[in-house]
Amino acid sequence: MTRGQIRAVADTHAVIWYLFGDARLSAAARNLIQQVTSDGDLIAVTTLTIVEIIYLVERGRIPVAALGRLVEELRLGRSVLVEYPLDRQVALAVAKIDRTDVPDLPDRVIAATAHMLGVPLLTRDGRIRASGIATVW
Repeated sequence: MTRGQIRAVADTHAVIWYLFGDARLSAAARNLIQQVTSDGDLIAVTTLTIVEIIYLVERGRIPVAALGRLVEELRLGRSVLVEYPLDRQVALAVAKIDRTDVPDLPDRVIAATAHMLGVPLLTRDGRIRASGIATVW
């Protein structure tokens, strides 16, 4: 079975809220995820998001189950979510995201992934949304 194309990248909180059906996931983000799912396409989750989820679990900021749910979604191979690696191409794309607009390194990497892929970023982060990067929220 052929999987579809990547249509968006989800930031860490968007991924967590999607996995838990949290009402903080915006209607626009939820609608895009539903449309992408319906079309057989994909939402990318960066490898850095997996690292951030581990960090947030360790700090007690999100439930331990978040990591297991994400890993299971990615393992299934039929989820709308697909892992996108932090590779050299993404690393070099970080230079295209102005540090004064998006100062947090993990946010820059996630935004750079979306920018490099030419797809919007699902994020509620106001600084990223104000930076000129294509976003949905």
